[in-house]
Amino acid sequence: MIRVIVAFVAALLLTGPLQAQVQAQTQTQTQPKLKAIASFSILADIVAEIGGEKVTVATLVPAMGDAHVYQPSPADARAVASADLLVANGLNFETWLDRLVSASGFKGRRIVAAQGIKPRQLGDHHHHHGHGHGHGHGPGGAPDDDHDDAKDDPHVWHDLQRMQAYVANIANGLAAADPVNADYYRTRGQAYAAQLREIDQWAAVEFARLPKAYRKAISQHDAFGYLADRYQIEFLAPQGMSTESEASAEAVARLIRQIKRQRIQAVFFENVVNPRLIEQIAKEAKVKVGGRLYSDALSAPGGEADSFVKMYRLNVSRLIEAMRRDS
Repeated sequence: MIRVIVAFVAALLLTGPLQAQVQAQTQTQTQPKLKAIASFSILADIVAEIGGEKVTVATLVPAMGDAHVYQPSPADARAVASADLLVANGLNFETWLDRLVSASGFKGRRIVAAQGIKPRQLGDHHHHHGHGHGHGHGPGGAPDDDHDDAKDDPHVWHDLQRMQAYVANIANGLAAADPVNADYYRTRGQAYAAQLREIDQWAAVEFARLPKAYRKAISQHDAFGYLADRYQIEFLAPQGMSTESEASAEAVARLIRQIKRQRIQAVFFENVVNPRLIEQIAKEAKVKVGGRLYSDALSAPGGEADSFVKMYRLNVSRLIEAMRRDS
């Protein structure tokens, strides 16, 4: 009799809340991961950090690749077509993306990470010495960009304060695409945003220790304007906002004279462009190249800057080390 009662109670439990819990666990275990594709490697890393084990992430422009001059392949079109989610920077950074999406027949959800973020304008507290505003950003890029695409600086990821909204946009986009795991994405997004705030505070303290007169640096193209504004650095670049533009001989000569006159020691080449121009400038100005900065892409997996967090810390550390030589 006791055995019958125990069996009856067990059956009741399995048809109640316990059964629902078991079914929910089974569904979670068997639910396929969200397939996301990001436009470039920095963005792919951020999506992976927020998406965690619920998302698989691929990237179109690979590590060490230059998104300004990228030419999508038929394999890229197939990858986009099979994705559930396409994540782009926006602000006309990916001028080739709309054409790729049209060719692929992509039917999934799109996230524009920079959506709603007020961009800095080319020339705001920051200088380049190339052909005026010739940054090569024509129409295209991700949708919902209602800014003046002749002036908006797309390199938002170099400002960790603006990145708070950037991260929230990605977390909310993942949550909308996969509502079952919405809390998971938002929790991870908040933790990642907090990590970026800590890095920003560290960088602000380190740069503040240097006299403002020594916070000057040379990079190849005008990619670090957000970082310059945030930490009161004067960046000079022979090229414009895109690596597609070319520096004139006059602009290069003017930059060399300025380096000599102001005794600037923080001269860097970038990971996405040929270092030849910077090496020429450094040689003629009689200064040492301070090494590599990561502007628009991560290093290859296993490299020194294979995550956005590592990349940002490395850039700040190299800039400060070179600027200390000035002081």
